[in-house]
Amino acid sequence: MIDDLKEIEAIKQLKYRYLRSVDLKLWDELRETFTEDAISAYADGTQAFRGREAVMSFLIEALKGDLITLHQVHHPEIVLTSSHSATGTWYLQDHVINPGPDRPVIPGRTVLNGAAFYSDEYLKAGDEWKIKKTGYTRTFETFQSLDDHPSMEIRSPWTEER
Repeated sequence: MIDDLKEIEAIKQLKYRYLRSVDLKLWDELRETFTEDAISAYADGTQAFRGREAVMSFLIEALKGDLITLHQVHHPEIVLTSSHSATGTWYLQDHVINPGPDRPVIPGRTVLNGAAFYSDEYLKAGDEWKIKKTGYTRTFETFQSLDDHPSMEIRSPWTEER
């Protein structure tokens, strides 16, 4: 039982590292969270990719530049399916600010607030857990135009003062 709890905690740490790497745009660290044959199915599967490099190419392109993101997960439901595999369901809350042009993940000059459920599969290679499959299904999204808030000032390492 204690060993199972240690494995579950290691998977939680993996997911938290994945999200921190996304929000801080730490691409090399993010790459290390995936297996080589990882699969993604973001946005209800509309942004699906096979292979770590394809997933990474999408994430880098979608999130680069002045896009600001905040991803938080909670309520993990992690099931160890063997000594080297597991599944996980996480409740996601995200906040995304796009001060620039349209992107694959968000229209230009908008703020997104949303929620979703991540569904993941994990594999353990040696002593380290990796993400084999990840994706989420939205429960809702709200969008606000930045133009509706002319006094809003955005400060971030990824934006210039506007």
